[in-house]
Amino acid sequence: MTTTTIVLIVLAIAVLWVIFVYNRLVTQVNQAKEAWSDINVQLKRRYDLIPNLVETVKGYAAHESAAFENVTKARAAAMGAGSAAPAAQAAAENQLSGALKTLFAVSEAYPDLKANQNFLQLQQELGDTEDKIQAARRFYNTTVMALNTSEQVFPGSLIASLFGFKPMDLFELSSAAESEPVKVQF
Repeated sequence: MTTTTIVLIVLAIAVLWVIFVYNRLVTQVNQAKEAWSDINVQLKRRYDLIPNLVETVKGYAAHESAAFENVTKARAAAMGAGSAAPAAQAAAENQLSGALKTLFAVSEAYPDLKANQNFLQLQQELGDTEDKIQAARRFYNTTVMALNTSEQVFPGSLIASLFGFKPMDLFELSSAAESEPVKVQF
């Protein structure tokens, strides 16, 4: 083998390696975007269910308007944060989760409401949606962590910086208080 052949083989291996690492990073970025889209799908489902739940509860507890207003405002804020960065959207979604917890606390004060089939079905659907949102958030964070790790470890960091890959934000709670259990008092 001549020196030229060896250099060409080494160069070809280096080019193939760069292509492989680049394609892996692109795949991870697309997986993270898909995971974020999955969160948005579940949030859309939540937004569609909330007005039905609010109207059902409102019929039974007309004088508890503050809870309904808070849920409506939090829903509007969360929907408005849909195109924001993950941190901003997480804060809005966490505010909505807190407002929903208050709404469920109001429902506890009305035994007839708790027995209403429409309310029970909506509550079950919303609970299912909340579980799916949590699963989607966990999947998104796992995907983003893998991407960020690939971008930060050597030799992937060389390719990531060469082609301008940027770390993505994790979906996190905006305050320590949001991780505390909700206290329901009457």
